[in-house]
Amino acid sequence: MKPRAQSLPARLACIAGLSLLGSISVAAAQTPHLAGHVRDASGHPVQGATVFLEGPRGEVTAVSDADGRFQLDYPTASGAMTLRAATRSMESDAVQISAQASANQIDLVLHPSVVNQQITVTATRSSIDLPATANTIYALGARDLSDYPAVAMDDKLRQQAGFELFRRSSSRVQNPTSQGISLRGLGSTAASRTLVLEDNVPMNDPFGGWIHWDEIPTEAVEAVTIATGGGSDLYGSSALGGVIDVIPEHPTSARVDASTLGGGQDTSSIGVRGDIGNAQWRQLLAADSFRTAGYISTAPSVAGPVDMPADVHDQAGRSETDRVFGNGNGDGSGSSDRAFLIGNMLNEARVNGTPLQTNTTRLWRYIGGDNWSAGPKASGRVRLFGSDEGYRQSFSSINAARTTETLTRLQRVRTQEEGASSDASFSLSPLALVIGGDARDIRATDNETPISAGAPSGVADTSARQRFVGGFGEALASRHAWSAALSLRLDSVSNLDTQTITQPSSLPQPVVTPNRSEFIASPRFGIVCQIASNATLHASVFRAFRSPTMNELYRTGQVGQETTQANAQLESERATGWEIGATYASPSGSVALAGTYFWTGINRPVSAVLISSTATSILDKRENLGQILSQGAELHLDVRPHKAISATLGYQYAHAVVTRFSAQPSLVGNWIPEVPRQSFTAQLRAERPHIGDVTLAARASGHAFDDSANTFVLSSFFALDLFARHDFGQRWTTSVILDNLLNQRPDVARTPILTLGSPFFAQAGIAFHWNRTAAH
Repeated sequence: MKPRAQSLPARLACIAGLSLLGSISVAAAQTPHLAGHVRDASGHPVQGATVFLEGPRGEVTAVSDADGRFQLDYPTASGAMTLRAATRSMESDAVQISAQASANQIDLVLHPSVVNQQITVTATRSSIDLPATANTIYALGARDLSDYPAVAMDDKLRQQAGFELFRRSSSRVQNPTSQGISLRGLGSTAASRTLVLEDNVPMNDPFGGWIHWDEIPTEAVEAVTIATGGGSDLYGSSALGGVIDVIPEHPTSARVDASTLGGGQDTSSIGVRGDIGNAQWRQLLAADSFRTAGYISTAPSVAGPVDMPADVHDQAGRSETDRVFGNGNGDGSGSSDRAFLIGNMLNEARVNGTPLQTNTTRLWRYIGGDNWSAGPKASGRVRLFGSDEGYRQSFSSINAARTTETLTRLQRVRTQEEGASSDASFSLSPLALVIGGDARDIRATDNETPISAGAPSGVADTSARQRFVGGFGEALASRHAWSAALSLRLDSVSNLDTQTITQPSSLPQPVVTPNRSEFIASPRFGIVCQIASNATLHASVFRAFRSPTMNELYRTGQVGQETTQANAQLESERATGWEIGATYASPSGSVALAGTYFWTGINRPVSAVLISSTATSILDKRENLGQILSQGAELHLDVRPHKAISATLGYQYAHAVVTRFSAQPSLVGNWIPEVPRQSFTAQLRAERPHIGDVTLAARASGHAFDDSANTFVLSSFFALDLFARHDFGQRWTTSVILDNLLNQRPDVARTPILTLGSPFFAQAGIAFHWNRTAAH
């Protein structure tokens, strides 16, 4: 009789009890070896492939060396296991092995792969293999992230053409309220039109919709997938432009990582990670600290005495406790369940370019979850999550000569979030089903103090609540060369309990905003045709939405000298889109090409509309424009002409314009702010054992406009960066990052004062890595 599985509360209670005791026993076990080679279809060895050994007692990984060799250690009495290998664009067939295979050399042959397991999770919200879906997906593995010449996560994602933030500059110096994401030319404001996930949990700021890119320590991130195109059918609000899935590292049995990096602009970072555990219990602790004195972002031609470098200090910490529950069936068809608790902390302080413009963030996030499975045909997940955030910001007014600065407003925002989600997947070949639901409850208070003549002149306090409840279903079918997916999500979005107190005021009582709700349906249909063993065609059509954040509804914001007023009457954005594309991979895996044509129209898009402007200031107000439209194409090419050399190229063309706005007809035909027509990225990588790895990264963008009236031009730019690394054995690595080699500073914003991106600067670092597998 199969033992009864523990319930989620029991599992979480068990984990919490162990964490409080503060001890994890590591079982002493013999560790047999399993060795082999990873080759491509032509027989050449493949370096840097990740080899996965999965069995009832968990998963063990290794990386192939320059000769394609790998070696794995695994616990005794593991029973039947599955072995496979994968790279960014290729994967091998799964091989069923047993413990007696340790004496044999096993060859794993890689074949071109368009969709791997990690990508499937984002594309279909499933944790089992399902038929191919008509999604345009890009995967950035651990090597793609670590070997790209950037430190901040958002800068690493700029290797994907079309990925832009609301402002062109990095989160390394930019105010977090300007870090909304734009994909496929849809633009953004402070709020992101792209949803960011971590382990199926939303990472978008619950109050403002922007992203805290430094929230997860670098050592705790395994990979990132970017799914472009509407994703509200599975994930709800904010997934108009796509879904970015930050895939975290989970605890291993024994691992230590430590790194330090320092260089120009008084920039330095330190990161550490330690894992301990056995086949059942595992613990991860990670932390990093980053600081930079930054640079003066105001253009030298207009900078004055009040301008100073924009500096940042942040610290992030993470703890994850896992309990693995073996669920093998003895024949390799089972898998391991996992329950876990995650705690994440971010503490950040910024000076935004002048002495009086500052902001701080303190964010606590917690996640509890359970991954269950019933063999390869059924699996599911449960997530309980929440966050507690405190945010402070100060605003000022600067005279035309930029010689004096006056404090104008103080803001304090407190946000609390609670949520839960659950989904289940069933593979009933040739059909598959995914069902699930989720809920989020967000409560926030915005306390504002206007400042006049250096003294408080009143208060403007708002308290509000948002609630999201949604459920979805997806049906997938596959027969011969065809696959199709039909999904539908229903959402109820409510704005509740909104009260505003303004003093001095003639009204003795708080102003109460009536509750309101929206009921939204988000369908999607996609179809895939395998026209050859290494080529596919796909097409899809979808509806998506984004509900205005409480920041857009109730909070007045300022970046530089541009002030944007809130609008409590904003309605949700509604998107309709379709796409058609193709993929091709050469038989040897040396060439992989993907191209997609997209068309997305958004009704009632929230945008900052110009109210008035002077030589030193701009006043905007958030409004629902009538309609915007973005149509164009995105291309992605991977080339490996030699085992030591690879290249990646990306290109996006987006014709993104306002197509309807009855309140201001003059805006029709204007470009969407911050969206260039063309963007291009390229990376050239060279890898030589015993010498090192070098990545040369190029990025180019056409001109764009910084306002809805298209009067403030942001010029086109070209950037070139370099990353180099050298490994000393298996444990030590040195690296160098050269940022903006050509010292061409891009235009970042005109508010209306022109601000620029970073000049050239260099950094160098050293890292230590140890894990139990590498130690043997």
